[in-house]
Amino acid sequence: MLGWRLLMSAILIPLVCVLFRMDLQLGPPAWILFTLCLLIASRSAYELTDLLKTRSFQPCFPLTGSLSILFVVAAWLPALLHPGQTPPLHTALTGIAAAAIASFLGLLAWEASQFQEPGRSMETVGANMVTVLYAGALLAVTAQLRWYPSAENGYFALASMIICVKSGDTCAYTFGRLWGKRRMAPRLSPGKTWMGLVGAVFGSIAGTWLWLTFAGQLFQNAPQPASLPVVLLYGLTTGLAGLVGDLVESLIKRDVGKKDSAALMPGFGGLLDLVDSPLYAGPVALAWWTLLPPAH
Repeated sequence: MLGWRLLMSAILIPLVCVLFRMDLQLGPPAWILFTLCLLIASRSAYELTDLLKTRSFQPCFPLTGSLSILFVVAAWLPALLHPGQTPPLHTALTGIAAAAIASFLGLLAWEASQFQEPGRSMETVGANMVTVLYAGALLAVTAQLRWYPSAENGYFALASMIICVKSGDTCAYTFGRLWGKRRMAPRLSPGKTWMGLVGAVFGSIAGTWLWLTFAGQLFQNAPQPASLPVVLLYGLTTGLAGLVGDLVESLIKRDVGKKDSAALMPGFGGLLDLVDSPLYAGPVALAWWTLLPPAH
């Protein structure tokens, strides 16, 4: 299982980087990333809806899938309407906030129209809202790294976050399998160990430093890393956010009695099992690149 997981990581990460490279050449609208985010939002909503169909939860995939896509479209609208310009961050975030309000109002109205008997409606509203915020809002915010700190270096920033959390994931799994003995959260995620945490911190920081130091030459503007403390803190905080994201998805699966979000990819599970860390770490990375960029 360890070898298969490492092999899949070695295939998927370069593939994503190739797609980013192609999309960068197409210009600011980021059509490839836009399409990819639509697919991820839809599939993530499907997996979450399927996971949460338990007890009194009765989420509706056509509804949650559509609203999750709405978040992506709302975040991309400024770039689509003005393809030659870099969309301001506050404009995209305003669109995401508007999608959140519209989703909440829509979900309440939908459940009111479907009401039959007590004991299900409020739980289902909560399940639907968690689904669209997780699958749609977090993804839409994370995708803003495509344009920040600049359209030219956006994929450098986005890739730095993915490299950070996936290096942390891989090292956490490797350290935990090879040397992990003491469980970190036995009730929530029995496979997580304290040695895995050490691996996550090491992998996140090492992967971030390597990317920010040596990968800039692959981009036209050749971005250079900021001071070493900033680079290390960026890797540490973003990596830890990715680890928390993994635990949060474990919380969802554990609460509904499932091991994986779906049986989609051997060694990983469902798509949510693959994107849980980047989705949670994305807003943290965006804050770094907006307020204190780890490269320039």
